[in-house]
Amino acid sequence: MGKVTGFIKSRIMVIIAWTLAIISMFFVPIDKEYLGYFDLSTLACLFLTLLVVGAFSNIHTFEIVSRKIVSLLKNTRRMILSVVFITYVGSMILANDMALLTFLPLGWMSLKKSGQQKYTAFTFIMQNIAANLGGMLTPFGNPQNLYLYSYYNISNSEFFGVMFPPFAISLVIIFACCMFVRPEPLELRDTEGYSFNLKRTIIYSVLFVISVLAVFRVFPWYYPLAFVSVAMLFLDVKAYLKVSYSLLLTFCAFFVFSGNVSRIDFIRDFLCSLTEKNTLLTGVVACQCISNVPTAVLLSRFATDYRALLVAVNIGGVGTLISSLASLITFSKYREVQKGKTLSYIGLFSAFNFSFLLLLTAAEYLFIYVL
Repeated sequence: MGKVTGFIKSRIMVIIAWTLAIISMFFVPIDKEYLGYFDLSTLACLFLTLLVVGAFSNIHTFEIVSRKIVSLLKNTRRMILSVVFITYVGSMILANDMALLTFLPLGWMSLKKSGQQKYTAFTFIMQNIAANLGGMLTPFGNPQNLYLYSYYNISNSEFFGVMFPPFAISLVIIFACCMFVRPEPLELRDTEGYSFNLKRTIIYSVLFVISVLAVFRVFPWYYPLAFVSVAMLFLDVKAYLKVSYSLLLTFCAFFVFSGNVSRIDFIRDFLCSLTEKNTLLTGVVACQCISNVPTAVLLSRFATDYRALLVAVNIGGVGTLISSLASLITFSKYREVQKGKTLSYIGLFSAFNFSFLLLLTAAEYLFIYVL
């Protein structure tokens, strides 16, 4: 019974997502339009990134980097700032979910090796916020960006122009929060480590670049999908075991749910009226209830103010635990490394996330509707 409970808890988001998707199927029976729900490019890019990140994990890249960070930095504040801003910058390239899957282990290993586990909740929460908000600057930084960038055919200059103000504000607030950490001296407690595999690191880096080029639409997604997938079969087949298939299945469920909801008349009419009144607030509130990716997919079918929608589904990623998959990934990892401290984490998470949400929503409301 305990194993069943553990299985359900570890996959709660995919279970909820598919429950909602299946319920929506009763209102919209399966037909040929279902095939148009899925953004195959987004799914392929997510899979490839997860696969390559898994390969990096298997050669202990994160442990090696964490030891280097702890050995170079002189106090706890600098260490936490480093892992948070590595996550912030990484989310611009890897996408927020992938950045957390990549750098949460780095944050944990850095804290563990220096005996500073008491900062785990704060560090994870800051990394989560950094991943959600740092990724807003690039079209591939967040999955919803990738979708809206393609759906509305937004130019690069316009995209960066819309997203830079909230990005800059987020940067300042995150930095200010981290500065409240006491600058306690660090001491590396673990002297054992892994050897750096330069050859594998170079090869995996090349495969990662190929995956990123698919996001930039340099070439169709199915070419890198085939090349990287086959290459990894020969290089490290165990990397396939590191892929979060539940994450991919969750995205599929979101696509089905959003597609079906947009075809239900009374819901469609209701959402149309809300987006016409205020796209920003509608998007932010919807993110808190159904997460930012399905909100982007769902509201894109009604919203004409795509700039406000783009901002809403990015800043709306902070807030509740379900406002983004990134938040659930962070929560899951925290429960794994800090058992029995769930309630205190949720309280601290909510305090920081809603503070960020209120500040960013107020600032963007002024930018979009007042100034």
